[in-house]
Order: sequence, then structure tokens, then C-alpha cells
Amino acid sequence: MIGVIDTEGDEAGRAAGAERAEWHFPADPGAVRTARARVRKQLDAWGLDQVGDVTVLLVSELVTNSLRHATGPIGVSLVRPVDGTAPLLVEVSDPLPDPPRERSAEPDDESGRGLQLVACSARRWGTRQGRTGKTVWFELSLPG
Repeated sequence: MIGVIDTEGDEAGRAAGAERAEWHFPADPGAVRTARARVRKQLDAWGLDQVGDVTVLLVSELVTNSLRHATGPIGVSLVRPVDGTAPLLVEVSDPLPDPPRERSAEPDDESGRGLQLVACSARRWGTRQGRTGKTVWFELSLPG
């Protein structure tokens, strides 16, 4: 277990009345599939299936990055403000303290586009250090 994810500085993470779903996965290739399934199920339960495909894609990319570079457990969380005025906050944490590096993939490269997808698809994204590693987060606007 990673522990409490540090949401200091993120309004959505601290907002009163926000709903939070959080999971921890072992550093195992099956974690990507399981994370996608749990995220999609939670979004459906919240009535946010409209953002399901993009959320699942971005979570899949970030969990895959964690698996490639970290050796410990991976945390995934969703924070949905109940009033619907703030964006959906998605966080992926791992015990590696080094922040991810965005790189330019060549047309024939088989990897290196995950952070580019996050940057192009999310409203905002970033990283922050935690007590035991880092968190990569992104926000998605919710349908009005």
C-alpha cells in the first residue's frame, strides 16, 4: 500500500463534498487492465461515462509508465467534485521519486507518447513529490 496521496495544492483533492475512489495495485502487468476496469466502473457509477474512454486511456498510459520505471505498488485515484463545477481529478502514484520526462517520439517508435497524450487530452496535468514517491495527476473537464 502506498498510503495517503498528498493532495496539497490541488483544490479538487481537498474540496469538501468531493467524492474520492482510490485503489492500489501491485507492480504487475495485469495492473493496467485491472486499473482500466475499476476506473471505468467508477465513472459509470458516478454517471460520468462520457469521459470514460479518455480517462481510461490516460490512466492506462500512466500506469504503464509506472510499471516500466517503478518496482513498487501503484496507486490510482479519482476525485469528483459533487457540485460538478470543478474538473475530474485523476492521480497515478508510484514509489519512484523521479518525475516522468516528456519526450518526442519518432514516427516509428513503439513508446514515448504517453505523456504527450496526457498533455494533449487533459485540461491540466502535472507531477508532485509525495512522502514516498511521486504522483502524476491530470484534470478533465466534465460535461455540463
